[in-house]
Amino acid sequence: MGRKRPLPPRIPGLIDAHCHLDYSPMVDDVEATLQEARRAGVEQVVHVGCSRSSQARALTLAEAHPSVFAVVGIHPHEARTTDDEALAAIEQRAAHPKVVAIGETGLDYHYNLSEPEQQRSSLAAHVAMARRLGLPLVLHIREAHDEALAIVEQTGPRETMPGMVHCFTAGPREAEAWLRLGFHVSFSGIATFPKAEEIREAVRLVPDDRIMLETDAPYLAPVPMRGTKNVPANVAFTCSRLAETRGQDPDTLARLATANTRALLGLPTPETADGSA
Repeated sequence: MGRKRPLPPRIPGLIDAHCHLDYSPMVDDVEATLQEARRAGVEQVVHVGCSRSSQARALTLAEAHPSVFAVVGIHPHEARTTDDEALAAIEQRAAHPKVVAIGETGLDYHYNLSEPEQQRSSLAAHVAMARRLGLPLVLHIREAHDEALAIVEQTGPRETMPGMVHCFTAGPREAEAWLRLGFHVSFSGIATFPKAEEIREAVRLVPDDRIMLETDAPYLAPVPMRGTKNVPANVAFTCSRLAETRGQDPDTLARLATANTRALLGLPTPETADGSA
């Protein structure tokens, strides 16, 4: 028999600020995935539809599940598909009441699945749209922080709480630069990996009012789930580990990250079973 999978700790009041529910194994039974997350204390989940084909699914999931909210945009890997028609579709979908941000957009020079110029153009278009619509941005940046910072600053997102750098994978210098621009910084399970000390340095310096927590499920499952398909419940493992890194207790970090996520994305406070807030 295989080793029994550890259960995540229960940390009340968590939000998974970024995941992709339309991937296996989650898409096979979304309600069971959300129930598992609730057992770990996860109250709300932010699902990201970041391709032309996945944006409609994001709205369907958000409509079907009260605890799910949607983000729509085009991932830098798919930037070659960003054209006027695609941008118009994003803007139309962004009017949905459960769409809370534009993205994920950005630059990814690790894989370069779209040409750098295509990525830069797509990022600038998303920044301008988010400003026009008054919505926050969800940024994906890999091996391109300086250039992404320049594009975002030059194009100009909304002035107050412009967005989040999701799944942050750089160090304190880059974190400080995004913080100066007003962005929140969101950490995933990768910050729990043994060799991720530079990321944990960033975890330590991000202030209490800017930190967020996510899974990026189905990717980057945290220790002790590394190597498995990630799910929203595992944000509790990340919270526990990063609270230790910051010298906080997990409940405190969960409360801070949740308050930041709700403020940035405009998420409602969920109702309890008896109907009270």
